[in-house]
Amino acid sequence: MSGAVDLSALKQPPAAPGGAAAPASGNHTVTEADFEAKVIRRSMQVPVVVALYSQRSQGSVDLVRTLERFNAEDRGAWDLAAIEAEANMNIVQALRVQGIPTVIAVAGGQPLADFEGTQPDPQVRQWLDAVIDATAGKLEGDPGAAPAEPEVEDPRFVDAEDKLSEGDFAGAEAAYEAIIAEEPGNEEAKAALRQLRFLTRAQQLDPAVVATADADPANLDAALDAADVELLEQRPEAAFERIIASVKRTAGDDRTRARTRLLELFELFDPAEPFVIAARRKLAAALY
Repeated sequence: MSGAVDLSALKQPPAAPGGAAAPASGNHTVTEADFEAKVIRRSMQVPVVVALYSQRSQGSVDLVRTLERFNAEDRGAWDLAAIEAEANMNIVQALRVQGIPTVIAVAGGQPLADFEGTQPDPQVRQWLDAVIDATAGKLEGDPGAAPAEPEVEDPRFVDAEDKLSEGDFAGAEAAYEAIIAEEPGNEEAKAALRQLRFLTRAQQLDPAVVATADADPANLDAALDAADVELLEQRPEAAFERIIASVKRTAGDDRTRARTRLLELFELFDPAEPFVIAARRKLAAALY
């Protein structure tokens, strides 16, 4: 999952926890306000198993209780973060959750493995053991791990992220551009700038443009805007399909424009993602 999900969207200053209480062990309750501390930062030390559940689903509540029991048995080998889905929809959207319950293992600040739906206890136990084995000796909190070097934050990135958190998109863009001017090969700054430019463009769009594009497939402007909205809504496959359809029905400058936009959207994801690979194949077929 690591290339498909960007957890940086969930980083935010601490706030008072809200929402309904999670089942049983309150020590593992996580909300949007403390997701960064209890999941992202904590996963640098030990794996964190995120369980998204609903109090309206007894099966999902039972699954959280099963995870709580295994967590107690494993004595600190991993942390459990129980998150009520309805009260924390930003987390649900950022993790691209399709159904409840969903369980996701996060390690080193990135999603590592996941499963959806209720599972028999032996399968849950087997999945947890695989997560523990996969991360053994690789995180700061592991007994066998070498002492980690203290991480020194680049003040240039801190400045850009501060501007972004303040809503100063133009200032953040300028900060990332300055980093790239100093270091043309800085891939982290390039990726951040691509993400920022997409967000700046997409957040200004009216979601109703999707209906406009559906009603008039020949309207390339509407199709490109609709694809941005779909991507912003965590529906990359739909966005890619829409632009590929435009590539098929256009020619000349319009086809070049549609193809260029699609390639830009591909760059927002890990190129090894299956849905990116599939879309690239469809694009090649549409072109040739």
